[in-house]
Amino acid sequence: MVLPSGIWRLGVLFTEDKRGGAIEDWAMNGYIVFLTLFSEVLAFAAVGLVARWGEVVPRWVPWLRGRRVPTAAAVVPAAIGATILTLVFTVIAIVTTVTQSKTDGDPLPADFPSRAGGWETIYFYAAYVPLVLWGPMLGILTYAYWRRRGSVTTGPLLPPTAGNTT
Repeated sequence: MVLPSGIWRLGVLFTEDKRGGAIEDWAMNGYIVFLTLFSEVLAFAAVGLVARWGEVVPRWVPWLRGRRVPTAAAVVPAAIGATILTLVFTVIAIVTTVTQSKTDGDPLPADFPSRAGGWETIYFYAAYVPLVLWGPMLGILTYAYWRRRGSVTTGPLLPPTAGNTT
């Protein structure tokens, strides 16, 4: 879900004037690369909600190898992340699209990718629609992980009781 927007964002590295000259090109390039890599790392971390290493610490991790990952250690950050991503990307994207204005209230510029028309607009939406879905999808994935890891007697976020070792 994050890769298409990352590819689109990295394309900005090859444009001449980023942010109207308000920020030095080297700083903007560093920010773009950092944001793209950070987004990919966060997206990969969400794979732990469906992979074995999200339930049992892998063997290569010293001191923790083979131990169960506490449900709360995965659910709490994932739920917070899903909430933030939904608010940031989904709500802002909807508001920006409906009002045709930026978050500060200024109207979208004529050269904004969603207003440019043609292939640029198609490419922009193809790259960013999956990102808008990232928060809600992470929320669904977090809920499924929470349900899968929980049990009737312990509850999903509680430690096991004496008679139950799930």
